[in-house]
Amino acid sequence: MFSSFMINTWIVVTLVAVVAGLVGFFIVLRGASFAAHALPLGTFPGAALAGLLGINSFIGLIVFAGVGVAGINQLAKNGRHEVATALTLVMLLSLGTVFLSIGSQYSQQVYALLFGEVLGVSRAELLPVAAISILATGLTVRLFYPLILSSVSAELADVQGISAKKMELWFLAILALATAMALPVVGALLVFSLMVGPAAVARTLISRPVPAVLLSVAIALFTVWLAIALSYETNWPVGFFVGGFGALFYALAKGWQAFRRGGK
Repeated sequence: MFSSFMINTWIVVTLVAVVAGLVGFFIVLRGASFAAHALPLGTFPGAALAGLLGINSFIGLIVFAGVGVAGINQLAKNGRHEVATALTLVMLLSLGTVFLSIGSQYSQQVYALLFGEVLGVSRAELLPVAAISILATGLTVRLFYPLILSSVSAELADVQGISAKKMELWFLAILALATAMALPVVGALLVFSLMVGPAAVARTLISRPVPAVLLSVAIALFTVWLAIALSYETNWPVGFFVGGFGALFYALAKGWQAFRRGGK
């Protein structure tokens, strides 16, 4: 489990978990779980196109993440945010079906991107993951207070001179970066569970922002480390364990919350 070829895996999952726990807090706070679910699925066709073109899959993921953010932002100007997200997802998935129908020689890569594949990460894959994680973390920390304020109350943010629309665009951009880096690790189908699960547990247990963010990151790290260990031993997909532990920890947190309320 800790042999030389697994070192890169532990480094990558640690970076992904830190960013997922940090960004996930704002996903839960803003009630943006649907966007967190739609963007990974919408960026997945980018990896399929990158496979067809023979380029690094991270390039395709980031480009399609950007297209997804632009689509949601533009369509939401004239309608509901959920509808804009759904329409953008449908548009991107339709492109994905075209890319996948062109060639079938990428079936193994497609499976890995859907369900996650982190055992045996190469050194060449470390640099883009590290660069994206630093950028996403830096933006989140820099915009921490405006994001908190615009998430709690758009009117209060306007009073403080903070544009809620700009913060929404920044939030989607950060979410897109987190999605692009996390998708190859836990897969498109379950990437949002790593971002939503630990943050939902933290928000259930703690109301103050900074301690909740730290707890969210800690739970994300524990979840993904345990998932990697079990995946290594059982050869089951990492995404299965990530999703399962997310649901289990949230159920335990809600049970603890109900117990504390019953004791008062």
